[in-house]
Amino acid sequence: MPGAQSQGPIKTIASRCRKCYACVRTCPTKAIGIRKDCAVVLHQRCIGCGKCIQACSQGAKVIADAIGATEALLRKTTPVIAVLGCSYPAFFYDLEPGQLATALRRLGFVDVLEGAAGVELIAPEYRALLSRDNSEPLISSHCPAVVDLIERHYPQLLDNLVPVVSPMVAIGRYIKSCHEDPIRVVYISSCIGGKFEIEDEQVAGAIDTVLTYNELKKILEKKKIDPRRLKPEPFNGNSTLNGRSFSISGGPFHIFGIGHDGLDPKYVSTVGEEATMEVIRDIAARRIAPRYVDVRFCTGGCIGGPGRTNRLTAFSKRNLIIEYRKKQIPYLPAPKYISGSGRVLLNRGFVDRQLQMAKPSTDAITRILHETDKFSAGDELNCGSCGYRTCREHAVAVFQGLAESGMCHPYSQKRLAEDHSRLERKYHLAQRALDQSYGSGDIIGNDGRTQEVLKLIQQVGPTPTSVLIRGESGTGKELTARAIHQASQRAENPLVTINCTTLTDSLLESELFGHKKGAFTGAVADKKGLFEAADGGTIFLDEIGDITPKLQAELLRVLDNGEIKPVGSNHSVMVDVRVIAATNRHLEEGISQGWFREDLFYRINVFSITLPPLRNRLEALPKLVEHFLNQAATRLNKTIHRIDDSALKALACYHWPGNIRELQNVIERAAVLSPDQVIHLEQLPVVFAEQLRIKNGQETMQQGCGLRSQRDQQVNTVEKDLLLHYLAEAGGNVSAAARLAEVPRRTFYRMLQRQNINQNR
Repeated sequence: MPGAQSQGPIKTIASRCRKCYACVRTCPTKAIGIRKDCAVVLHQRCIGCGKCIQACSQGAKVIADAIGATEALLRKTTPVIAVLGCSYPAFFYDLEPGQLATALRRLGFVDVLEGAAGVELIAPEYRALLSRDNSEPLISSHCPAVVDLIERHYPQLLDNLVPVVSPMVAIGRYIKSCHEDPIRVVYISSCIGGKFEIEDEQVAGAIDTVLTYNELKKILEKKKIDPRRLKPEPFNGNSTLNGRSFSISGGPFHIFGIGHDGLDPKYVSTVGEEATMEVIRDIAARRIAPRYVDVRFCTGGCIGGPGRTNRLTAFSKRNLIIEYRKKQIPYLPAPKYISGSGRVLLNRGFVDRQLQMAKPSTDAITRILHETDKFSAGDELNCGSCGYRTCREHAVAVFQGLAESGMCHPYSQKRLAEDHSRLERKYHLAQRALDQSYGSGDIIGNDGRTQEVLKLIQQVGPTPTSVLIRGESGTGKELTARAIHQASQRAENPLVTINCTTLTDSLLESELFGHKKGAFTGAVADKKGLFEAADGGTIFLDEIGDITPKLQAELLRVLDNGEIKPVGSNHSVMVDVRVIAATNRHLEEGISQGWFREDLFYRINVFSITLPPLRNRLEALPKLVEHFLNQAATRLNKTIHRIDDSALKALACYHWPGNIRELQNVIERAAVLSPDQVIHLEQLPVVFAEQLRIKNGQETMQQGCGLRSQRDQQVNTVEKDLLLHYLAEAGGNVSAAARLAEVPRRTFYRMLQRQNINQNR
C-alpha cells in the first residue's frame, strides 16, 4: 500500500496520520512508536486487537489487505477452500447462510465450510484438560490477541495457556489432512488477530490467508456478485450445531461441558479489553486463581472484532448467533471430511516473545520530565493526553524511543504560546520594516535644531530611561521614537506603536494589557496585549495626553512595577518594556486642570525631547524636499529629478501648520501631477503660488508710489487673496465659493474676471 509504514497486519498510511495520539491512548500494550512524520505500529509489541484502527479517525491505521493474496490463490490451479468464522451470521445478517456459500463458490472456492467445525474439533481436548486436577489456572488459547498478550507482555503466564490450537488452526489442519493433494485454505472472520496468528511458526501452514468480512464484501462487489440474488446452496462438511455458539460470551462453557451459573469463582468467562487486561493482571499477580478462564479480547466476544462490517450492537449480534444455533441448514455429503479426522494434531506450544526494553534510571526520568517543564510532583498532571497514564510512564517511553517529549499536551500548549508570542513580535518587526520602506528611518536635516535632537537621541538611546517626546502634530515624533529604539540595546526586540486617540477607553485597555476569554462581549478567546507583545522591547504611546485617568493609573503600575493585568484576569503578568510617550498637548496644563496625573507625568518625563516645528528650521527644507521627492518617485514608479527654484522658494514662504507630514503629502501630490521629470510651481497647491507672489510683491513694491495707488494695490491684493481663499475652501466650485463669501454668484464671477483669476484652476 503506497505510503504505508511498519510491518505486520496493521499498516500506517503516513500521509493520513496527524499524530493525534488517539492510537497511543487506546492501545492496551502501547505498541505504538512515534516517528517524525507519523505514529507506527510496532509489530514486536502488537497483539492484533485492532483498537488503534477503530480509534484512528483519519483512517491512517489499516488492516493489511489480503484481497490481492486471496485473488492470486483463486487464479491458480490449486483448489481453494473457504472457511466462514463462527461469527459470520452476525455480520451477514441479511443473507441466508446458503446464499453466502453460493457467492463464495461463484468466486472460485471449491468448498465452503463453517468455522464452528474447528470448535468441535478442539472441544474434546478442552474437556480432557478440564477434567484433570490442574495446580495452575488454565487460560483459553483460542483468542490470538490473548495469546500474543501473554507471549509478548506476560510471559510468566505461558504455562497457563491451554496447549491447544485455536478453532481456526484446527479446521485448517483438519481440511488439509483430508486431502492428499495440495489444497489452500482461506479463513474468513472478523478477527484481525488471525492475520497475526497464521504468521506464527507454531501453527504455520494450517491457514494460507485470512480475510475479514469487509474484505470479502469488497471482493464480491468487485466481481459484481450480489449474494441476495443467489439461490442458497448447502455447506460442505457436517452439522456444527454444538460449535455455533462459540463466538459469544459463555458459549465455550456450554460447548466444553462446563455447567456454570456465573457464581463459581473457579470458572471465569470474560470478554472485552478492560476485563481481559484485569483478569490477566490478577492471575499474573496471583490475586485470583480460577481453575479455568475463557477470555476473548474483543467486546462481546468474537462478534465484536475490528473486521466487522455493520453497526449492530453486541446484543443484537448475540441474538443472531443464538438464533442461528437453532437453525437447521443442509450439508453436502462429505466422506472426505470424515476420513482425515483422526490424523489432526491439535496441540501447540508457546514462546516467550517479550521485547526487552532498556529501563531508565531515576536521573534519566528526571531529566526527561525537566524537558517538559515538570520540576515537581505538582507539575505532573497525569492528564493522559499523550496516551500514557502518567507523566513518568511517558518519560519511560521517551527514554525507550517509543514517544517524544512534544507529546505532552500542556507542554506543547505552552511552547505554542511562546512560539506565537515570538511570531507576533516578528510580525511587528516586519510591519515596522514595511512601514520604513515607505517612510524614512533617518532624521533629515543639518540645521542646528535637528542636530540638537539627534544628539539627545544618541545620549538617551542606550539607556532604559523613559522618554517623553513633545512637538506639534507632524513633526516626526514616531520617527524619533524609532530612532531611540534603534539606538538602544533592545533594537533586536520589537518596537510596538499605538495611537491612543484611535481607540475608545475600553478597547485601548484591552489593546494595551490584553484580555481573558469572556471578559466582555466579543472576547471569544484570550488575547495578549501590546505590552506583552513588546516584552523585551519598546512600546511607543503616541498622544498619551488623550488617555483617561483610569488607564493612566494602569500605565503607572506598569512603569513602577513592570506588571500588567489583562482585562478580566485576577493575575498579573510581569513584562520588561521601555516606554516612549509622545504628545502635542501641554501636559503641565493638564495637571493643573485635572485631566492628567501628576505622578504619571513625572514618571514618563524623565527625559524630554522637544521637536521644533518645520517653520522654525526651514534651513532643512531643501534636504527634506529632496528626500521626499526620491521617496515619492520610488513609490509612484516615476522618474522625477528635481524641483525648480520657484517651487522651492514657494515652499519656503509657507508657514507649514502640518509640519513634515504636510510637506511629505504636498511633495507626493506634486509628483503625481508632474507631467515631466521636474516639479514646477504649477503642481503645488494654489496657496504656495500666492504666498510667493505676496512675498515678491512686498519686496518689489515701488518706493515712490502715492497713498492712493498703494491703497488700491493693497485692496486688489487683499481682494484677490480672499477670492483665492474662498475658491480653495470650496474646492474650486465657484457657486460654493460665492456662498462662502456671501455675495451673489454673478458678482463673484465678475470679481474673478477683474482679478484675472481662472476659476477652473
